[in-house]
Amino acid sequence: MKSSCGLASVFAIHGQRLDLRDFRNRMQAFPLNAAMLGESIAGKTMKAADCNKSTLAIICSVFEAYSAVLFLPEAGEEYKLASFFSLGDRILPPEEADAGKGLVGWIARNRQPLLAPNFDQRKSRLGYYQPDEEAHIKAFMGCPVPGGGVLCVDSKRQYSFSDKDHKILQLFAELVGQLQRSGVDSPVGDVARYFVQIGIIQELRFRHKRWPVFLEHFLRNVREATGFDYCAFASCNADSQSYAIEGETAPLMLGGQQPASLPLSSGIVGWVFRNEQPVFSESEADAPSTAPFGKLDDVSKFQTVMCLPVVVSQSTRGVLCLAHTTALPMPEAMRSFTRQATDHLALFLENLYLKNRLRGLLPKATLHSKGPRAFNPENPPAPPEEN
Repeated sequence: MKSSCGLASVFAIHGQRLDLRDFRNRMQAFPLNAAMLGESIAGKTMKAADCNKSTLAIICSVFEAYSAVLFLPEAGEEYKLASFFSLGDRILPPEEADAGKGLVGWIARNRQPLLAPNFDQRKSRLGYYQPDEEAHIKAFMGCPVPGGGVLCVDSKRQYSFSDKDHKILQLFAELVGQLQRSGVDSPVGDVARYFVQIGIIQELRFRHKRWPVFLEHFLRNVREATGFDYCAFASCNADSQSYAIEGETAPLMLGGQQPASLPLSSGIVGWVFRNEQPVFSESEADAPSTAPFGKLDDVSKFQTVMCLPVVVSQSTRGVLCLAHTTALPMPEAMRSFTRQATDHLALFLENLYLKNRLRGLLPKATLHSKGPRAFNPENPPAPPEEN
């Protein structure tokens, strides 16, 4: 695989595609490679134009995609095919690719992400393939690039992309957008660093099965990645009238004691529980302090607070809270990272909930047969009769 810079050798390795669906099986190699990517971007200055193709090669490898394409704005509202990476050779030349119609044009006009796991060529088109090749594309996803542009990937397999994949693609779009904004000879390390941290957080779910151990490592990783002074997790109590602080990175609320319980009307965290919406509070340096847990004595005052709901079984059962004692910018890349980290936290809690529920149901189960039995689908056994 040829590349104009060394990024392609990091991820775009034939036969080693890093997809979230089999992420666990390949994580042994991922942290090192992702760290290399972060160091390449954060520690060196690169020309954005020289690295577009290599970035697209990485994206193809991550999502097991057939092609990845990048459209950037030209004069007026025109979009031009700026770069692409494909396993085939049927991409149209930039002057012939049409981004004004079809799915790419829709994303460009509406500035909204789009996921089409079962792409139907009869109802829409892509506009960057030769006609005989586009008929073989079965799945597509794309998202707008901050600052202008559209980033897309496609596949010849139906249902190749999931909602999780789509969120990761948006992180890549942040990286591409920062490359474009930086121009030449400017470091662009934040998005790459967040991408590395998402991989580390993903691995935590497989390394630590016990909730207290997982939560401790999770909160520490999120705090270090974002640069906040403080990170905590609050869970809703059984009565749904109060919440408890289960873990924190500094002894602010717990102090080595049992989880501190606060009424659901207390602080920003309580508001997030009640309204099931995130809060991003950026105060000026001389503005009044913000109280994530309400007005409490002997508790540090914060100028910047970020609180996100943790949804388990379709209801907000927890809140991830980050706080900083001084004014701290919260760019979109940081917000996107914390949203995805919260998704991983919710997934761990969802699995924990299902395990506990199954453990409670098993003692009540009735054993109808013991030992292996041959199963004939043409003559299945009758269901057990109720007494």
